[in-house]
Amino acid sequence: MDEAGIPASAFDWLCREAQRYRTAGASLAQVEDRRWLRLDNYVGVLESPCGTRIEILPKHVRGETDLATARKVLVRMLRHGLRLPARDTGPTALQTFDAPVSEWIIRQFLLELDVLVRRGLRFDYHSVEEEVRFLRGRLQVARQVRQPAGRRHLFQVEHQIFDANRPENRLLASALGMVAGMTHEGANWRLAHELQHQLAEVQRSQDVVGDFRQWSADRLMNHYGSIRTWCELILGHRNPMSAMGQWTGRSLLFPMERVFENFVEASLRRQLPVGAKLRPQAATRYLCRQGSRRLFQLRPDFLIEHDGTTWVVDAKWKLLDSNDVADNYGLSQADFYQLFAYGKRYLAGKGQLMLVYPGTELFQRPLERFDLGDGLWLDAVPVDLESGRLAGNPLPDRNDVASNASVPASLFA
Repeated sequence: MDEAGIPASAFDWLCREAQRYRTAGASLAQVEDRRWLRLDNYVGVLESPCGTRIEILPKHVRGETDLATARKVLVRMLRHGLRLPARDTGPTALQTFDAPVSEWIIRQFLLELDVLVRRGLRFDYHSVEEEVRFLRGRLQVARQVRQPAGRRHLFQVEHQIFDANRPENRLLASALGMVAGMTHEGANWRLAHELQHQLAEVQRSQDVVGDFRQWSADRLMNHYGSIRTWCELILGHRNPMSAMGQWTGRSLLFPMERVFENFVEASLRRQLPVGAKLRPQAATRYLCRQGSRRLFQLRPDFLIEHDGTTWVVDAKWKLLDSNDVADNYGLSQADFYQLFAYGKRYLAGKGQLMLVYPGTELFQRPLERFDLGDGLWLDAVPVDLESGRLAGNPLPDRNDVASNASVPASLFA
């Protein structure tokens, strides 16, 4: 669906949100006129105060596609790109998507939390200072002697209690309370409220950032490791668009370029040979100098280093058409300028560059190599959104064994 109608209240709210996001440096939507609003480069789910739920899915094919396929593509990219430890609940878990992507995220968090609660929450000791009618723990003598005459029958004490009030559990209780109010799916709603009864005595976090900073990683907390990612995602620690403004609890938005970049990074890591080094977001070179000043930092998405050779890789979320020669396959001239600058500064003008695009039915094989002159080459390569492999086997297989053999001059041959 490329076009959809929404109520006037939701439209007005989206216009206000778009303006607020734009002020904060993010581009959520473009208001074309009073009747049309074009959503920009974010994917995920928005819910307006009036209850209208807006799901934004990636446009991964030319022409029409069904919602289930688009949801499956987004979920797969999120799983691989954000390294989400999704729990497999059966063969149909990733085949039927009748609910928005946010419901899948909620379901995965609830399943992880259910397993965690069954294994047992981690309790810990912490100090409590209070005024009680009986002596318990250590008497605070200095405070006790200052008691007024009318309160000398009360004791100022400090003691240790053993309970579940620790940063990890407070964050879990906060995330659980949020998803219990977000979900519209019956199974998720029931499981969320069952778990709320089991975490009823755990306080919610009053300082999310501080509690995440105190999240323990010792061996006694290993069983908490898989749920932290979901907790960060729901509470906005890994989702910057969910924590803005007054109406916050029902939005899960991701910048599509960043999602695709993370997906490509995960794909590259799975395919690179042993010994190859992948550096994301390298920022060691500048476009030019002015005296002693370096200007215009160059930040390619990935640098691949192997056996003394460096390759520059950039990921672009854009649909190409390998048959559209007249329009240069849909390639952007600005992207080529950008890669040319990367090649001059990071490769000293000689070597291999690569642009990675989503693979579609119109772009299934790498385009013919582009010659940028003086020994600088550029490849445009599709990545399969289902398998995560780059088409045409542009990278050597990590399972290939080549003892004492030199690596070819090109990873893309």
